[in-house]
Amino acid sequence: MSETTKPNLSGVAETLLITLYIRAMESQRPDALIKDEKAEALFRKISDDWRYDFGRMKSLHLSEANKLVIILRNREFDRYTRDFLRHHPDAVVVHIGCGLDTRFERVDNGLVEWFDLDLLDVIDLRRELIGDDDGRYHLLGCSVLDSAWLEAVSDHCQNYWRLQCPFLFLAEGVFMYFELAQVKSLVLTLCDRFPGAELVFDAYSPIHVWRHNLQMSTALIKFRTRWGIWHGQEIESWGRQGNGGGIRLLDEWGYFDDPTPRLGQIRWLRPIEALARTFRIYHFQLGKAAA
Repeated sequence: MSETTKPNLSGVAETLLITLYIRAMESQRPDALIKDEKAEALFRKISDDWRYDFGRMKSLHLSEANKLVIILRNREFDRYTRDFLRHHPDAVVVHIGCGLDTRFERVDNGLVEWFDLDLLDVIDLRRELIGDDDGRYHLLGCSVLDSAWLEAVSDHCQNYWRLQCPFLFLAEGVFMYFELAQVKSLVLTLCDRFPGAELVFDAYSPIHVWRHNLQMSTALIKFRTRWGIWHGQEIESWGRQGNGGGIRLLDEWGYFDDPTPRLGQIRWLRPIEALARTFRIYHFQLGKAAA
């Protein structure tokens, strides 16, 4: 990538570089929880060829505990995906807000049909740095709030007899940047279009949304959050209000559920986290699959 063609990413899109940086740094640790050699290579390429100043990350004031939580989140999404593919080997997975993550390479079972979805600028960058569509792997460049990607996935799966396959939708570090009405509309749309699908996403609590935005007020990289929930049952209620066809919370995960010894220094925060519920991953089934 030449210096004259480097993309212009800002705001939420720039957050993909934050998570890339954290994965690359984690991968170099002797006790790494995630080994991601591709993240290391991308970090070097963007630093050297693009001349991106990763020093901007310091303005976010991310503690080692903050970085660890992001790594644990990434690893947990991998686990949810592997578990789903273990039960549904020929499934269709849509990774919403994929950024520069390499989850497909980490979890591919040789059968899954995979779609990486993100904003067009991000997908263009991904094509240049990582590669293009290939076989069972596909790229979709548009907002998740744009119906075009729904049509593209449905058309492709219809043509390849995949429309009746189990669907898994992953949204890591995405929904907190949307308004309540946008998240609700998307979830209910997935219920209608892909009945029986499963959805895994992470969410902040309302108090953490406020805390995050306060922290971002002094950062060079600004990305405000807008939506949070206290409990997964709030999402279940959407399915009882109209056309959701029933939304069921299968399970949820908080970072203190992880046994890693590296959480040892902040274990004392467990009772506070149990009340504040700052960050959790939620796993839902969206309605019932057609007979």
